[in-house]
Amino acid sequence: MAPKRETLTSLRAARQLRRARSLYLAGTALWAAAAVWAGWLQPGSRQMWVSVLLLTVFTGLLLTASMWLRRLQPTTRPTHHAAPRGAVSPTT
Repeated sequence: MAPKRETLTSLRAARQLRRARSLYLAGTALWAAAAVWAGWLQPGSRQMWVSVLLLTVFTGLLLTASMWLRRLQPTTRPTHHAAPRGAVSPTT
C-alpha cells in the first residue's frame, strides 16, 4: 500500500494534469481553427505555418498530459469496505 503522502501527491498531480489537459485541448482547437482560417485566406503564408507549428506544439502537450494522466490512474479498483446494497435484507 502506498504511503498517505504519496497518494495525496498523485491525486494533486492528477488534478493539475486534468486542468492542463483542458487548457491544451482549448489551445489545440484554437490553433487548428487559426491554421484553417489562415490557410483559407492565404495558403502557404507565414501566418499559416506559425499556426500549424503552434497546433503541433499544443497537440504534443495534450498527448503528453493525457499519457501522464493515464499513468497516474490506479491499476486496481478501490476497495469498498461497506456491504453492497442488495446484500442486506431488512428483517421483519
